[in-house]
Amino acid sequence: MPETPAAPDGKRPTLADVAARAGVSTALVSIVMRDAKGASAATRERVLQAARDIGYRPDARARLLRSQRSRLLGVQFGLQQPFHADLVEGIYAAAEPAGYQIALSAVAAGRGEQRAVETLLADRCEALVLLGPQAPAARLVELAGQLPVVSVARRLRSPIPGLEVVRTADDEGARQAVDHLVGIGHRDIAHIDGGRAPGAADRRRGYRTAMNRHGLGEHIRVMPGGLTEEEGAAAARGLLSARPRPTAVLAFNDRCATGVLDVFLRSGVTVPGDISVVGFDDSHLARLAHIDLTTVGQDIPRLARLAVGRAVARVEGEKAAAGEDVVAPRLVVRGTTAAPR
Repeated sequence: MPETPAAPDGKRPTLADVAARAGVSTALVSIVMRDAKGASAATRERVLQAARDIGYRPDARARLLRSQRSRLLGVQFGLQQPFHADLVEGIYAAAEPAGYQIALSAVAAGRGEQRAVETLLADRCEALVLLGPQAPAARLVELAGQLPVVSVARRLRSPIPGLEVVRTADDEGARQAVDHLVGIGHRDIAHIDGGRAPGAADRRRGYRTAMNRHGLGEHIRVMPGGLTEEEGAAAARGLLSARPRPTAVLAFNDRCATGVLDVFLRSGVTVPGDISVVGFDDSHLARLAHIDLTTVGQDIPRLARLAVGRAVARVEGEKAAAGEDVVAPRLVVRGTTAAPR
């Protein structure tokens, strides 16, 4: 059989390349690749061997888009959010065994949620999984009227028909953090707030509830913050100039806590010697050896499985329990907390 270049002109091998290698028609190659009837066992094996020889791999996305169903789950995520990156990894792991593929669309500084969702709709996704959406409830209602939607990591004040919710018990996570700090001797504990970010109100409430329960209402101190290192750094500079200075800080998330740690390090403030720091999420960032952050862990694999499960159930027309899935958090103690001096 004559040799055929594996990838003509450096391009990805095509059906035509496989046909030339196997000495059959392109239509016959298509039948084999679709596992349809019309090819003998010997021909089928020859075509598959030719495909292996030249490195041909079927374009699964194109095949799905040509069918009546796409079997695509669209995932909107924050490009700069380590927690979202971890969730995406979990969603891939949960979706593939269910027979679904993932289409990703990022929210970034120059690309808002509206654009991210429009891209997923254009890809003919059968359901949307929105990670930490900040869109108004009216927009979520509109989307849920078009296709199944699962919101992850955001509490909704009232149920929205067609919208599934999967989230962590954020208030309980904040209470666990305060309980830990009080348990090792801290009383003056500040909280760097997440503003209007998903989960911020619940974490703020959990912090206040725990402080009051421990009789530390007069020590409640909520600092403006946010989701990013820069916002955590700005709050940390405010804490350094405060009198009295708190002995412990609960940051809105791990990124915010990282900004706090950076400012303390540059200012000669030791952690946990001078101030203890707790984050939230237990993202891969917190687990880095040089950060070693005590944090409130969200059960990312379980959140991902529940989100995919609800999305697939809605697409397949299966009945799912109404309401929301609320996953318990867990405190992960590492090297940024210790008893106050």
